[in-house]
Amino acid sequence: MKDIILDILETAIETKRHCIETNVDKIIEAAGMLASCIASGNKILIFGNGGSAADAQHLAAEFVNRFQIERPPLAAIALTTDTSILTSIGNDYHFDDIFSKQIQALGKKGDIAWGISTSGNSPNVLKAVAAAQKIGITTIGFTGRAAKLADCADLVFSVESDTTARIQETHIMLGHIVCDLLERKLYPEMFK
Repeated sequence: MKDIILDILETAIETKRHCIETNVDKIIEAAGMLASCIASGNKILIFGNGGSAADAQHLAAEFVNRFQIERPPLAAIALTTDTSILTSIGNDYHFDDIFSKQIQALGKKGDIAWGISTSGNSPNVLKAVAAAQKIGITTIGFTGRAAKLADCADLVFSVESDTTARIQETHIMLGHIVCDLLERKLYPEMFK
């Protein structure tokens, strides 16, 4: 059991290290895009399924409440939280439409749509990214190894792993780094 624990730890560290080190410029770009979005009075729409839905909610909370510093709330919405909307769309139309219809209702040019899909092939995430792009919304994708999401989102972070847990752990670390940089870009005086 000790060897299993240490092997998981080492694999997790290496997966994160590889993803972060190979995407430093993209991470800076994402933070800049998000900072510009917020500074312009727009919002971030975040969505995914299962563990990625939890990540969407987690990241939206970091923006709306706070991350590292005391600062004003930032406009972010997790499209995974309103059970009446999710179940009515799923029931009346299709589960594949649960995020795209919300993007159409809530999104506007200047916003950012942030889709999270461990497989990169979730139909409802892909459909939401397409709906966002039709409106002129910039899209960010968090995924595992290159998949369909990597081919359609404007800025993509692919985690080179076949293990769902390692991908999700890396996604939340990436999200936390982006949150940290975003706060530094919007409120540099608070970091002196």
